[in-house]
Amino acid sequence: MIRATGVGGRMEVMMQEFSFSTRIFFGEGALERLRRVEDRRVLIVTDRFMVQIGAVDKVVSYLTKCQVSVFDGVIPDPPIEVVAAGVKAFKECQAETVIAVGGGSTIDAAKAIRAIAKKMLQIEMDKMECFAIPTTSGTGSEVTDYAVISDKAKGIKYPLDSQALRPPVAILDPNLTISAPAAVTADAGMDVLTHALEAYVSTNANDFSDAMCEKAISLVFRFLPLAYQDGEDLLARTEMQNAACMAGLAFNSAGLGINHGLAHAIGGKLHIAHGRINAMLLPKVLAFNANLTCVTGGEYSLAAKKYQRIARIMDFPAATVRLGVANLISEIESLNQMLKIPSTLREWGADMAVVKAIRSELVTAALADGTYATNPRRASEEEAAALLDQIIG
Repeated sequence: MIRATGVGGRMEVMMQEFSFSTRIFFGEGALERLRRVEDRRVLIVTDRFMVQIGAVDKVVSYLTKCQVSVFDGVIPDPPIEVVAAGVKAFKECQAETVIAVGGGSTIDAAKAIRAIAKKMLQIEMDKMECFAIPTTSGTGSEVTDYAVISDKAKGIKYPLDSQALRPPVAILDPNLTISAPAAVTADAGMDVLTHALEAYVSTNANDFSDAMCEKAISLVFRFLPLAYQDGEDLLARTEMQNAACMAGLAFNSAGLGINHGLAHAIGGKLHIAHGRINAMLLPKVLAFNANLTCVTGGEYSLAAKKYQRIARIMDFPAATVRLGVANLISEIESLNQMLKIPSTLREWGADMAVVKAIRSELVTAALADGTYATNPRRASEEEAAALLDQIIG
């Protein structure tokens, strides 16, 4: 980012960038794009569930002119060992194309496998095709520069960040998301909402990311309940895929915040689904970021005013900043209740003795997490601990 200093009392101008190199094919029939892949050695990166339900076979049916190998060793929150096994599979089949078929964990693993294999084997990136085919609507990993890899022994999640991780092609076919259970649909959908709301108030937010966030948020509020209630509602599934992708594009440009910092810390230690812990944190973090008790010069924080704008877009009562923020938080809490997402770790069933023992460790990890850097409000250790206490319950 280049900063131009204002003169003569003029406002400071900053040059920013919004770009995405991923080609996105979306809607029913999007898998047809795979028919263009010919005479290639293909490694499909996936998990055993995707193999069992036939999703991998469906993808393979479009690769009739390719030599296909399958690595199905991905597990949730993929650890370093899984990535290493995937790189070994890549080398054994001498892959020229990587196709990720699965949720965010699978796509993250495939991105890491591809990047490491490229470096180890000294392959030029433009000569190694990569397709990301999400089967859940949550992470937006199919269009981002990020991948989260875990160290199970240490209970730590490492967010990797490099443009080399960004998949060149994303294929969003809603038919592949029908198999997602209701609970997975709920967790993934709330991850989308968290991405969009965090990117919207990020210190790196811009007009382009804001537009993506506003659209993604409106789609989630409208279509997540429908997708949750009827998994075969293709319109709802399509719109949730689009929302996840747009939120991914937004936070890839603008960044995230303390919600994800806390979610990475808590999820890494307690092994709670990423989207679920994000959803549990979200109302508390919105209240923290809005900071309605602090009014400077008669003005609320920019984050609070942007939350009010979202409330207005959604037609929630928002005549004042305070009312808009309160109603946005209330609607998110109601959405969580409808999706059967617990509000605290105690309600979720966490071992309170374990939580107490690692409390200070969680605070330190959250504030050290890379996603916290663009949070709109700085948090002291005491304030971060207070946020954590709210989610502990």
